[in-house]
Amino acid sequence: MIESLIDFFITSALILFGIALLLTLFRLIKGPTTADRVVAFDTASAILMSMVGMLSIVFGTFSFLDSILLIAIISFVSTVSISRFIEGGHVFNANNKRNR
Repeated sequence: MIESLIDFFITSALILFGIALLLTLFRLIKGPTTADRVVAFDTASAILMSMVGMLSIVFGTFSFLDSILLIAIISFVSTVSISRFIEGGHVFNANNKRNR
């Protein structure tokens, strides 16, 4: 009985994550500004991490958890890079010399 409820809720969660991912991808493609696209990309990566976590539960393995960490790192670096590019047009500031 309890296993059928767990299967139902896991399947429902995966379906809801899929719908949320489709809506987020629509905002990612159609977003009026670059900032909207950055937020949509960050949201899509969070939804994708949640989906991979749920699939890890479904398959009963811990091997997917490394991919969640990889998605999080790539999402963070790309969000920071795009935000810095929006702010000033430069991702890397090569002309800034630190005083030592």
